[in-house]
Order: sequence, then C-alpha cells, then structure tokens
Amino acid sequence: MHPSKRSATRLLRWGCIGTGDISHRVISDLRSTGAETIAVWGRSSDRAVEFARKHRIAVSSGDLSSILARDDIDIVYVATPAHTHTAIALEAIDAGKHVLIEKPISTSASDAEKLFSRARAAGRFLMEAMWMRFNPLHVEVLDRVQRGELGEISSVRAGFGTPFHARPGKARPEDAGSVLRDRGIYPVTLAHWFLGTPHIVRAQGVISEGVDLSGHATLEQNEGGFAQIAWSGTEFLDLSAAVSGARGWVTLESMFWAGSDAYFHAGSAERIFQSPEHLHHPRSGNGYGPMLRAVADAVASGQLEHPWHNAETTISVTRTLDRILTDISSSSR
Repeated sequence: MHPSKRSATRLLRWGCIGTGDISHRVISDLRSTGAETIAVWGRSSDRAVEFARKHRIAVSSGDLSSILARDDIDIVYVATPAHTHTAIALEAIDAGKHVLIEKPISTSASDAEKLFSRARAAGRFLMEAMWMRFNPLHVEVLDRVQRGELGEISSVRAGFGTPFHARPGKARPEDAGSVLRDRGIYPVTLAHWFLGTPHIVRAQGVISEGVDLSGHATLEQNEGGFAQIAWSGTEFLDLSAAVSGARGWVTLESMFWAGSDAYFHAGSAERIFQSPEHLHHPRSGNGYGPMLRAVADAVASGQLEHPWHNAETTISVTRTLDRILTDISSSSR
C-alpha cells in the first residue's frame, strides 16, 4: 500500500530536535502537510529561538528534557550529529515519544538494534528518515523491478560525492563526521534494495583523524550479483545510479537519491538501445512529504515500524556500513 495523503499527519504533534540545515527543510515540508510542530530544541538557545521564529513554532528551548516531557508532543524528529542519535532517541523513547531519526540512525548496528528493541518494548514507533524509500520515483522503480521488468538483477552502480563546504562549526571535512554514513548510506541502501545483504565486502578509502572522507567499495553476492559504490566529501563523483538485470537496466538521473527522473531500458530493442521509457515524478517542496505522511499513517494505524523501512532493513544496511568502515580501517593501517 502506498502512503496516503489523508489527514493522519494532522493528528501528530511534532517536536524538532536539532536546528541544522536538514531540520529547516524537513520542518518546512512537515508544515506543508498540515502537521503542527509544537517545540524545537537546539544546543544553542539563540539558534533554537531563531529556528522557531522562522518556522512559526511556539516553543523553543536549549533544555532537551523539558521538550521531551511535554504532553502535547507525540513524536520527535531527531536531526543532531550522528554520534548523538542513540542517546537522544533512547531518552525520547523513554519519555513516551514516537521517534523519526535522521539518517544514519546510529553509528553502529548494535546501537540500531538497541534502539529498535527499546522502542518495541515501549510500544513506540521508530524509523530512520530514509526519505529516498518514499520518493515516488523510487517507489515506481522498485515496484517495476520487483514485477520482473528487468529480469534477475545482476548489478547496481551508485555514487554520492561533492566537495566539502565550510560552515559554522565545521571548518574542515574531518569536522563533518563519517562521509560513508552520511552520503554513502544512499548507494549502500540502493544496493540492499535490489541485491540484498552482501556476502563479501571489499572497500578502500581515505581516513583522516579517524574520519572517513571518501571511499569506494564492491558489495558481492555468492550468486554473482555485485554493487559498485563510491562516496566522497572532498570531490565530485557521478551522482547518478543504475540497476541492471537480465532484461535491461534503469538509470536514475543525478541526484539519484532525491531525483525526479529515471530511464527504463527494457521491453524492446528500441526501448533498450534508442528510446528508453522516461519516468518523471516532480518533487514537491524539499521532497520529504511522502515520508512524513507515511510515518503519520503508520503511527495512526498502530504500527511500531514502517514495512518499507523497518528494523530488519535498517539494521542490515547499518551492519554493511560497519563492515565497509572496518575494511577501510584495516587496509589503511
């Protein structure tokens, strides 16, 4: 079932934890769905006040406990630095809140398992904000591949790399944290969709001061399928992606994780070699609306996980990220 556009979103009252760029984009889309953001928390009270003013949020605070203690907040969106996700999400769950956590959900598969276990025990919804899974373009591509239009999938290619741009608090690439977990998570997730969990991981990358800045990996299946992925926070990479099978292939145009266009090379010789079918799904707002509506529908129906991006999927991808970083660390010694 595709996420509906009904009014379930309006029934949820949100708290925003974090005031960075991504929070601005998500909360803007949340408001466009009709949902209400009750309060915002930021490490800087001044930034929280400014965020609240910009998004017409009544309450701002630098005291996280006071936000989580509010009875008029049903769910929180956590968009703080990745290394803080686990602690903040656990506190939110213990306070009785449903939680949507910006990707990556955590910095290890063991922490991801702990989060889902705690949420399950508390009867609270938990999801990583993998908005790509709810993008209408990706929904159609996945549906058609699962129907067999490309035949058995044999390979995936994807990359996400752009140069680093300094901003307040992040003067160097090393200050931004793991590029694999921030950007490489999209190519890895795409590979998991179409090929499943890899049996063999071969990776190389650049690590500086304990932070991976760029890398590439091959994720291999015992049956012969493979994914070639790359990520970087220091230079541009091809931002498109492709999924290939026995009957053809589909290309996801740049930026593949957030795009509106894809080309299906399948069905006939003309379609394959000359005139591929063009899929186009215009992006609405910043693109987070479909995910936010899906979360609201899941919570309204009493689900603790969303079937499109559940605990099993999230933990599996996180475990692959762990394996890639372990391989890079080993090869860089």
